[in-house]
Amino acid sequence: MSTDPLPPLRLEEARARMLAGVGALAAETVPLLDALERVLAEDVHARDTLPPWDDSAMDGYAVRAADTSAAQRDRPVVLRVVGEVAAGHTAAGSVEPGTAQRILTGAMLPPGADAVVRVEDTDAPAGTAALPERVAIHVPVGVGASIRVAGSDVRAGDLVAAAGTRLTAHRIGAMAAAGRAQVAVHRRPRVAVLATGDELVPPGTPLDGGRITDSSSSGVAAQVMDAGGVPVALGIAADDRGSIRDRLRAGIETADIVVVCGGVSLGAHDEVRPALDEVGRVDLWRVAIQPGKPLAFGRATSTDGRTVLLFGLPGNPVSSFVTFELFVRPVLHRMAGRSGAGGRTIIRARLTDPVSTDGARRAFQRVTLERGTDGGTQARLSGGQGSHVLSALLAANGLAIVPEGIAELPAGAEVEVMVLDDPGWPEEEG
Repeated sequence: MSTDPLPPLRLEEARARMLAGVGALAAETVPLLDALERVLAEDVHARDTLPPWDDSAMDGYAVRAADTSAAQRDRPVVLRVVGEVAAGHTAAGSVEPGTAQRILTGAMLPPGADAVVRVEDTDAPAGTAALPERVAIHVPVGVGASIRVAGSDVRAGDLVAAAGTRLTAHRIGAMAAAGRAQVAVHRRPRVAVLATGDELVPPGTPLDGGRITDSSSSGVAAQVMDAGGVPVALGIAADDRGSIRDRLRAGIETADIVVVCGGVSLGAHDEVRPALDEVGRVDLWRVAIQPGKPLAFGRATSTDGRTVLLFGLPGNPVSSFVTFELFVRPVLHRMAGRSGAGGRTIIRARLTDPVSTDGARRAFQRVTLERGTDGGTQARLSGGQGSHVLSALLAANGLAIVPEGIAELPAGAEVEVMVLDDPGWPEEEG
């Protein structure tokens, strides 16, 4: 069996090679709701002024402020009610001296009015009621009281969101209010996912004859979606170089990234690395991390001249999960136009259990984050740390990071933790 003489790369060097030359994908114009969680490829300016006109901030009565100057609780000013204006309608007439118009929140201020008296400061009943002939005003109001002035929030032409902004729900709402129905965003990366192995069958298939369920490709496809990409299923390839090569070529023609799960080690039936060399070139192989040391990365060129990134992840579902988070996710974020190194928050926490690693590689231990009695953050091992232990991954909401050169850490030691359920950790009751 052949061996590779090169030592495993450090995580940072491997990630830097993967990100080299990677930029945001081209822009496409989409309806506003389709832009959620995507990154703007243009500066967005308001089409409309907000508010577009002076309107009422309260339910009450539109008045001339001067008419209320003598109002007192025990000696109210009584004004004649000459009309009503609701949101979405315009006033039938104007407010003349000695008169008022009932007005509802958001309604356009009628001509002649320069203030609004809250309904609570009158003798009029709140809620649905017949329009009174007169209204008693119990407090004086100044000019501009309870009025939202036109353009006090946004003016037409103002910058609403700059290129590079990630479009969260509140930003979508703000752009809709400013008159935008569609925006230019960076295209979502397409990621072709291939599983390899004679022993694999699709989820839901009865297990017999030594077969096991392919869970890695389903998990990776879900991670692609979580990172803002679009998964493209390439199915399961047998441990045959030609079969793997043909599916890789199909992925290269349809996607920006091809991810292969399994077959990247040096076993007698591990054909992924040779197949990657046949469709492109392998730039690195093996990274000094635990789990996930066997990891292939390279590049290929599609028939239309695009550079497509190739990842060979370990077939073990825990290892494929961790290596995706560390390497594929940052590349996806870069392609989608996002800044940062992958979007996962790093916090510090104290271990509640002692930890053992091989000391030669940076270890990522599956942990459950908890609040300690002192209010600090604790990291509890979520189960066995073998790369085959799915139950520990299922219970985990973080990855505790143990640096190279450290084989043992005692309970109580402080470590960095990559938060997997961010935001939303820990869930609050109420």
